Amino acid sequence: MDLRRTLVFSVVVAVGAVSAQATPRTYVVNAPHWGQDQAAAVAAAGGSVDFSHDGAGLAVVSSEADDFAARLRASGAFSSVDEDMVVEWQKPTQTVALEELAVTPNDHYYRYIQWAPQAVDAPAAWDAGYTGRGVRVAIVDGGIHSTHIDLRTNLDVAASRSFVPGFAFNQDTGTLWHGTHVAGIVAAANNSIGSVGIAPDATLVGVKVLHSGSGSFGWVIAGILYAATPLAEGGGGADIINMSLGAVFPRGGGNTGAGPLVAAMAKAVNYADRHGVLVVSAAGNDGLDLDQSASLISVPAESGSGIAVSSTGPVGFALGATNFRRQASYTNIGTSVIHVAAPGGDFALPGNAGCTLPFSTGSGSATIPCWAFDMVISTSRGSGASISSYTWTAGTSMAAPAASAVAALIKQKNPGISLGELKAKLAQSADDEGKKGTDPVYGKGFVNAGRAVQ
Repeated sequence: MDLRRTLVFSVVVAVGAVSAQATPRTYVVNAPHWGQDQAAAVAAAGGSVDFSHDGAGLAVVSSEADDFAARLRASGAFSSVDEDMVVEWQKPTQTVALEELAVTPNDHYYRYIQWAPQAVDAPAAWDAGYTGRGVRVAIVDGGIHSTHIDLRTNLDVAASRSFVPGFAFNQDTGTLWHGTHVAGIVAAANNSIGSVGIAPDATLVGVKVLHSGSGSFGWVIAGILYAATPLAEGGGGADIINMSLGAVFPRGGGNTGAGPLVAAMAKAVNYADRHGVLVVSAAGNDGLDLDQSASLISVPAESGSGIAVSSTGPVGFALGATNFRRQASYTNIGTSVIHVAAPGGDFALPGNAGCTLPFSTGSGSATIPCWAFDMVISTSRGSGASISSYTWTAGTSMAAPAASAVAALIKQKNPGISLGELKAKLAQSADDEGKKGTDPVYGKGFVNAGRAVQ
């Protein structure tokens, strides 16, 4: 394994349009509502509907006809018709993985090497009886390893879906599987094995919208709307949607042609918000002050009325450091964007000296570069038939699910809480860090699970 230090970011700015050679071409269409007139217009123009949502008025449609978009626009049934775009939402990364070890009982990694739950005071919430039970968190991301020993008991397989053509929700590439890592931060089971999530009894809903870190706007929009739709109406029934993904675009779309697609994603996020579903997004790892970047927009961090989460991480945890709330070296910031901060890890410790930390008392240890322990360890795909793999990585992709998990604890304690009250409670229970009051790095503060359920 090559353990060279790498930037283990999960959000990138590179985009690419769908190839002009693709057949059929795919489009995101927008209307005040979706009904028979819209479906008929698509059929008359020579296309098919891949996904539609009546309430949001958004759909993903496709056709091989060269004049398909022009005919849709001429129909008068749509407010916008835009060719879909594939985006690299999560940059391929090199991470640090545990070797394939036998998993032994009482082997809780969090006791010695899983610092993030401690940083947000999750044990205090657990001791008070709050573990996220009954709260549904949709992981709108890549594939989830559905047989992982730490995830399978909390994963609603029946409600999980894929919007990536040709792949199931529990398929992806490589040995990390970004969605699997994110899911474990939220709700790895407290089963005396491996890692533990901050809301270890929450229900996970896998919503695959990316493959190998890339996906189209249409897939992501469909995933948001599916997750936000109640189970009784054929949706994922999520209370909280976590999106550890993103890209940066010129405002208005610039020469990328992404402007209308960015607007459509905001509409999808706002639909979820109007229906009481909290949308939590990673702030992005571009090192930008978004207050000072008026010409750029980070999506979905700045999409609609969702909330964005910045990242913190220690430097030298393996050497005894406890500066868990230190601003991560890569995180995007901005008072106008950041709602709260959460642990996402870092890799800023100089050098490549090795450190060894125990898993738990008498159950073995891990020896890796000291800086790698400053990242976040969580569930991963591993190789072959493995059902118990764990990997360290870092990014606002890891911070967002920590905040989503704290929101799940709040929701468990207050089942009837409104979305506005949930956002406020998440902020009010956070610890004021940085400049007093709201600030660009921490927003309203660093999430605190123990205070959140008091």
